[in-house]
Amino acid sequence: MDKVNLAAMLATFSEHWQPKVIADINDYELKLVKLQGEFTWHTHADTDELFLVVGGRLTVHMRSGDVVLNPGELLVVPRGVEHCPEADVETHVLLIEPRGVINTGDAGGPMTAHPERI
Repeated sequence: MDKVNLAAMLATFSEHWQPKVIADINDYELKLVKLQGEFTWHTHADTDELFLVVGGRLTVHMRSGDVVLNPGELLVVPRGVEHCPEADVETHVLLIEPRGVINTGDAGGPMTAHPERI
């Protein structure tokens, strides 16, 4: 078992909206992602989505209202809830998702990523 240093992992890439798998736990992947700008509105019909902000500030837009997350805060978006993440400044987020989850959910499109392992 090796420990994982989030800052060291974040230093290995610069692109935005391209999650990187850093560890596995059971059937879940832990992913780091750098965010900046607005993503796409989407839903995940089969899974909840967890956003844990490591650095920066993330706004998660939902039809029922916005949630702003600062470092050390997390939000679980329930399955089926349409949402759109947005970061005014570069923001670092840890995602915990079932293996194979597509970042754009039902929306697809050019922002769809295929996470690589780092």
